[in-house]
Amino acid sequence: MNNMTRVAGGKDDFQLVHHLTLKGSQFEIGRALTEEARRLGWAPTPADPAVNRARRTWFERHWPQHHARMDGAAAVLGLDPDQDDLALDGLNYVPEGSGCSALWIPPSAAADGHGRIGRNYDFFPLTTSEVMGTAPRPGELPMASRPYVITTVPDEGLASTVITMSALDGCMDGVNSAGLAVTLLVADFERAAPPERVSPQVGVGSVQLPRFLVDTCENVEQAKQALLGAKQYDHGLSLHYLVADANGRAFVWERGRDGSEHIVELGDGPLCVTNHLLHRHPDPTKLPADSPGSFGTYERLRTLYERSKGVTVSPRDLRDHLRAVRQAEDPALPFRTLWTTVFDTADRTLSARFYLGDGRGYSEELVFHPSDR
Repeated sequence: MNNMTRVAGGKDDFQLVHHLTLKGSQFEIGRALTEEARRLGWAPTPADPAVNRARRTWFERHWPQHHARMDGAAAVLGLDPDQDDLALDGLNYVPEGSGCSALWIPPSAAADGHGRIGRNYDFFPLTTSEVMGTAPRPGELPMASRPYVITTVPDEGLASTVITMSALDGCMDGVNSAGLAVTLLVADFERAAPPERVSPQVGVGSVQLPRFLVDTCENVEQAKQALLGAKQYDHGLSLHYLVADANGRAFVWERGRDGSEHIVELGDGPLCVTNHLLHRHPDPTKLPADSPGSFGTYERLRTLYERSKGVTVSPRDLRDHLRAVRQAEDPALPFRTLWTTVFDTADRTLSARFYLGDGRGYSEELVFHPSDR
């Protein structure tokens, strides 16, 4: 069963947000996602046959849910699912990458005992052409103006709700019916570089990784093992990920500049994340000064840390902390906070407010629950 509704914004607002609910087998969910991606202009991309064979084998062994959805994509396209020359995933409809700020409040520091992640999703309010330094094409929309909330309720396995602006088979935020929540952020602005290649590789891509975790893991320990065992790749923009569960545990996953993998845990207290590598700067009290290329990452983290350390945090406090580091509506600034999400890992919910435009504010807060069967 499939259903799509408009949940925020309108034709005169910056964002128009749809909620897509998909129920059935993973094959059927893959068919529905591919049909929507095709409506948005997606087409499968050429792939190296040897790499593509290895990709399918990796998915079959480590991410069978995604493998089954790719079979559904093949059915929509009228292709042999075992063909080698086209990638049947990567349902992207706008470019990837973002700034952002996030804060984990563990149950021990929460007024009601519920662990929560709060996050601001910061991104350019521009078209692809404008980001590339040219005038917008006629009718071209800003890259982040049509986000999706996607709830998938498979016949077997974990249900989930995710938010994406760029890939129907990936996400920026996600929570599943076991209470595992994942959010992604840029990890190192100063290391960002043009990609050497953009073709699909073996393993999980940067915006597929949160979807991989909410599909396959129920708690933090499972997520750690899944990440340590997974092949991962990005296309020139390093990301890191805040992961938390219903048991009140959390960590940040990031890869170093030498390719090393790091699980960052700061004990039973709030965990702040912005856009620098935490394993290189683990002490919030000893952060360097921001540079023009750091986009305020250190100041935003200092603000979140100072507001949350050593105090009990209510749900309202958490939202106030996020507002304190929200991007200003300043024409001279390149970013806006395009949505704010709050994950309640105890209740297994994702709440979100979406940006409607300068002077228009944000939508009312919407609450989504992935386990509505």
